[in-house]
Amino acid sequence: MNTLERYCGWLCIEKGLSSNTAASYRHDVDHLVRFLDSEGKDVANATTADLETFLATLHDMGIAPRSQARIISGIKSFYKFLKIEGQVTVDPTQLLPAPRMGRHLPEVLTLSEIDSMIAAIDLSHPQGQRNRAIIEVLYGCGLRVSELIDLKMSQIFEQDEYIVVVGKGNKQRLIPISQEALWQIHLYIEQTRSSQVVKPHCEDILFLNRRGAKLTRVMIFYIIKDLCEKAGIKKTVSPHTLRHSFATHLLEGGANLRAIQQMLGHESIDTTEIYTHIDRSTLRSEILNHHPRNKKPR
Repeated sequence: MNTLERYCGWLCIEKGLSSNTAASYRHDVDHLVRFLDSEGKDVANATTADLETFLATLHDMGIAPRSQARIISGIKSFYKFLKIEGQVTVDPTQLLPAPRMGRHLPEVLTLSEIDSMIAAIDLSHPQGQRNRAIIEVLYGCGLRVSELIDLKMSQIFEQDEYIVVVGKGNKQRLIPISQEALWQIHLYIEQTRSSQVVKPHCEDILFLNRRGAKLTRVMIFYIIKDLCEKAGIKKTVSPHTLRHSFATHLLEGGANLRAIQQMLGHESIDTTEIYTHIDRSTLRSEILNHHPRNKKPR
């Protein structure tokens, strides 16, 4: 195994990262290795100045600050691994500055837009009921797309109305699931999944494609995109939009921010605050109704 392969194995085994995240980190380090090679250097003798030059090229290429921050995170992790292996004695990433990032607030769907997506599903299609259940689970439980495609039937506790989700770092969390979502899952299993020929190792996977294999992230994206087009929704929508809408609607309905944090599986409350913005009209209403100066009689 070469260094990058051992690095990916270390990310998955020691750090508990998913194979998708490890692949992204490796891809970013590949860029760095090629850049250093063009400069006549390698990762073992690179300096902080070399890495700053590499980041400057990313900026010149138009790479967004958030993507730059992800790349820096991957490079820092890589050099930590190299120190553990004894390939470097000095970590050049320690003084590497992080790019400034503004908070990005993704699109959020209204409840009527989500209803219009559901209404656009053709239930006469063989996969129609599956797609209906997918939308209910994505929006009703706020799952990441990776959590959705990995969801197992054995992780659904119908009587207690909750599901067990394995999130980032293989951390488990309990999420309440609505009776509506459970009913749509029941219909999907009864009408479609129970009659499918299931591929090996997919017997417990809930959502399957028409060939009986686990769905891919890309397939979920296409399902969402197609439904938005049929529903006439002009916003930029992805599976993550439903997760963001889940959190936003909970907050607007009065849910506690800490509870939302736990359901989303965020380690930091700061991350949850990015997902759960309050629109200006809601904020204005809160101030008018609750600020003591606005309650003072005239």
